[in-house]
Amino acid sequence: MNRLSSDAFAAAPRDAQGRPLDVIELRQLPVNCIVGVYPAERGTPQPLELDVALYLDTRKAAAEGSLRDTVDYARLSGELRFLLESADFRMLETAAEALCRYILAPPTDDSARAPVRAVTLRLSKPEALGRAGLASLQVHRTAEEYRFEVEEKPFGRVDIVFQDEHVGIYRLRIAPGRTIPTHEHRVMSESELVLGHGLLLQGRPVLAGTGFRWPKHLPHRYDNPRAIEQTVLCVDRPAFIPHDEVEVPEPAGGLVPVEGRAYYPAAASTPEAEGERW
Repeated sequence: MNRLSSDAFAAAPRDAQGRPLDVIELRQLPVNCIVGVYPAERGTPQPLELDVALYLDTRKAAAEGSLRDTVDYARLSGELRFLLESADFRMLETAAEALCRYILAPPTDDSARAPVRAVTLRLSKPEALGRAGLASLQVHRTAEEYRFEVEEKPFGRVDIVFQDEHVGIYRLRIAPGRTIPTHEHRVMSESELVLGHGLLLQGRPVLAGTGFRWPKHLPHRYDNPRAIEQTVLCVDRPAFIPHDEVEVPEPAGGLVPVEGRAYYPAAASTPEAEGERW
């Protein structure tokens, strides 16, 4: 596949000194996603291909050699794959907008990185036209375009990254020493990805980059014993329904252990990798 459009690169912002920003590219990332308006596309994931160009200043990372001063592309690619696999979009345009909003959201403390100033993103549907050609959408967005609503919660706060009537994408930011109490869902389908290392899920440590799909009526709970805020990336289908966050007593036999799926490379999900950023 060719590089992302040179016109989009020319539109990228410059830094305060007028210098062009650096570019990190993620190219030809395969992922399966429910996206489309036709009956054959509803409920069945189809293959997509994702290309992303991130505009940022990497000078400090070059000088100091720390991931906190650039973007860990291995982690970001896992997060984007998680979002596409977990969400349900009617339009390719909606999927692209949701991903751009996530990429351009301010970094959290437990997943520190350099701020991304702009993004060019292409989503392609290899099977949409059969053998007649390749359908794709390319968009360009800047950080200045977006404002993110934040809701205060007893456990900390929630960043509303994106939501429409079909899907909601949120960052659950659990404050030090706080808990998302034992609860279940009876309507929403919920998927969650733990971004930092240090959370307890069902009372047990969970590695960064582990994703979970929650069956309805399964009680689950998070605890943050760490000294910094810890973040969970959450996808709800449909978008969050407040009365469907049903607090329940802990089962008599204790919370059921759950198996997750790794979305980060093994080396990027360890406590040592987290320690490098802190």
